[in-house]
Amino acid sequence: MLQRLFGGSPSRLGTPRYHKRFRRPPRLSRGWRLALLCLFLAAAAEVFIHRRQYTVRQPDIELDEPFYTSCQEPKVDAPRENAALVMLARNKELDKALKTVQSIERHFNRWFKYPIVFMNDEPWSEEFITTMNASTSGEARFEVIPRDEWTFPEWMDVDATKESIAAQGRAGILYAGMETYHHMCRFYSGTFYNLKALQQYKWYWRIEPDVDFYCAITYDPFVEMAKHDKVYGFTISLPEEPRTCPTLFREMSDWKEEHDIRTTELWKAMVAPSWAPWPLRGWLSWFSQRDRHGDGWSMCHYWSNFEIANLEFFRGRQYQDMYKYLESTGKFYTERWGDAAVHSIALAMLLDSEKVHHFEDFGYRHDWYYQCPANAPGGQLPGSKALSENHSSEPERPGGIGCRCECDGSRTRNYGGYCLNKLKQPNTAKHLSAWQWFLSWYW
Repeated sequence: MLQRLFGGSPSRLGTPRYHKRFRRPPRLSRGWRLALLCLFLAAAAEVFIHRRQYTVRQPDIELDEPFYTSCQEPKVDAPRENAALVMLARNKELDKALKTVQSIERHFNRWFKYPIVFMNDEPWSEEFITTMNASTSGEARFEVIPRDEWTFPEWMDVDATKESIAAQGRAGILYAGMETYHHMCRFYSGTFYNLKALQQYKWYWRIEPDVDFYCAITYDPFVEMAKHDKVYGFTISLPEEPRTCPTLFREMSDWKEEHDIRTTELWKAMVAPSWAPWPLRGWLSWFSQRDRHGDGWSMCHYWSNFEIANLEFFRGRQYQDMYKYLESTGKFYTERWGDAAVHSIALAMLLDSEKVHHFEDFGYRHDWYYQCPANAPGGQLPGSKALSENHSSEPERPGGIGCRCECDGSRTRNYGGYCLNKLKQPNTAKHLSAWQWFLSWYW
């Protein structure tokens, strides 16, 4: 057929050129193919074994359930813990600070009357003091942070450090161009716990200006934390902004190894083990958010604008030694290490997971993010005189655990649940499927 169309013999139709253009590559010998297969299987097995070391061992029972799942009659005459609410604010934030105080007074402190310690790096104005004294049911204390606790370490080159901060700001790293923000992160990461103004207390509840509490908190969280042997409590867990702390995980994991600290289940939950086989995995240690072995940090952390915690843990030798090491690197300033990330990695390193409590029954908002439990069915105490000022038009919902919550409990949070699920994994018997883990990035 080809001969009729084009004439000539088949040998002239370009057959040699066809074979030259599409010549098959030489096949590997059977021995080479077998060797490559063995190498691939060995690498896959090594990765499997390595990653298995970071598999979180989940318990057979729930290790961290809500302290209560409905409204309680506040025990106004019960003994209190040695505790205080703590707020860092400035005079110019009076309106935002007042909003927070009014919210927590209406939802909690009007029954329990814990003191509130206000901290400022500048002297307080009379207007701020007068307003807060008139708004708190417990004692209000107004403390000025010592100058040496709110400045650069004395050994740092201040001019060079300020230029580094300016460069971080020009690079668009979140809050990194603000000198005071670096001071604040350093302060809350270490020196805060040893302030003279807090020495008399064992527990603290950190609150921030311009936050909302949505549910009535009718029990004493300090008493319950002590009763259940908890150390740290949180509401929201999110991924950290990666560019703020590229070397933090490396520094903290190095300190962990150098001090031969055992690996907890919570540490395993915090880590994102590498999929690369040895020795390629080690090369990944050159990248940010990696330890010296090439494994990564999941970036998950407890959002520290709300935290209820035992001061004795943070005053302890291990935590303070770790903080002094971090301080010696200077990276609270040459990077923008956040106190939330420092707290979270330290907790995962030094605590068993059951010492951490999720206050999932608290309704709370900071900035755009919120947590909103649904109201507990049959648990709203409609005839309670103590709760007469706490009104909610939100319906009770099956599975709800909130008390007179004023937010829409049809959606318990407005952020992806991946980090929350990951950090709660060592405390829960519930197993998520691969599909559920994938969806948790978005819901």
